[in-house]
Amino acid sequence: MIFYFSATGNTRWAAQRVAEATQERLVSIAEALSGDCRFELSPTERIGFAFPVHGWRPPLPVRRFVEHLSVRLTTEHELDDEDLKGEWLMRSLLAREETRARFCYALITAGDDIGETTEWLDRAIAANPLLHRLGIYRLHSAFSLVMPNTYVGLPGMTIDAPAKVAEKKKRAAELLEEYLPLIVERQKGERRLHLSRWPRTNSRLLGGLFERFLLTDGPFRVDRERCIQCGICAEVCPTENVIGGRKRYPQWKHDGSCITCFACYHHCPQRAIDYGSRTRGKGQYAYQGHKPY
Repeated sequence: MIFYFSATGNTRWAAQRVAEATQERLVSIAEALSGDCRFELSPTERIGFAFPVHGWRPPLPVRRFVEHLSVRLTTEHELDDEDLKGEWLMRSLLAREETRARFCYALITAGDDIGETTEWLDRAIAANPLLHRLGIYRLHSAFSLVMPNTYVGLPGMTIDAPAKVAEKKKRAAELLEEYLPLIVERQKGERRLHLSRWPRTNSRLLGGLFERFLLTDGPFRVDRERCIQCGICAEVCPTENVIGGRKRYPQWKHDGSCITCFACYHHCPQRAIDYGSRTRGKGQYAYQGHKPY
């Protein structure tokens, strides 16, 4: 099973390719968080987490999901009075083999480097005793892909030029094909990551500042002369922080749920959304069209 989180489609593309290679289910973390985060897993199924980097850390919804994820093996059932000890022993041996075969991995997308993102995800896994029951205490392997930039929330930070976008997509596709056999074969101990020069500083100091001061929807504005009230911004928001469409202009909830992924900004077909003056003159990027991921 592959749990993915995506705002502009980079991670959705990568997760879909892994799903094709492993023949395993693809589950949206954004959708799962609206439920109870309970899933059934076949005894030999892998557990994958695919997500973008936000401030050199996993996005807050991803960490929250991992901490609350409950996975139940499809072979689990209560023994009745007629179950024999031999059957119990056989199931115990099978469970031991299944634990050995269990494989938990991360596929991470970023515009550049990832810092200590895997360490932050390991903390979320370590905080979930329900994963420990499956023999999962940390990631077994982790992989990263450099994808087109999407963060436009600060001066000087913008999307890549078209040639750079094409170059990054091409290289990411090549790398992903190298990673797929490792994932399919459950190769443990793999760390194919794009680390920064100062991963600790980026993830702990800058990441902390990012989450404290930059996760806000306060600066978002809509140009009513351009807006056609299509509702795409509300549809693509992974935290359901935008209300709009059906003859309504978009409104941000201002309830602390915004993670400044800029899905609303990048997917607007009219270029009617801005983040104060910080996005003025900047372009848009979405992996494939205007649709939710």
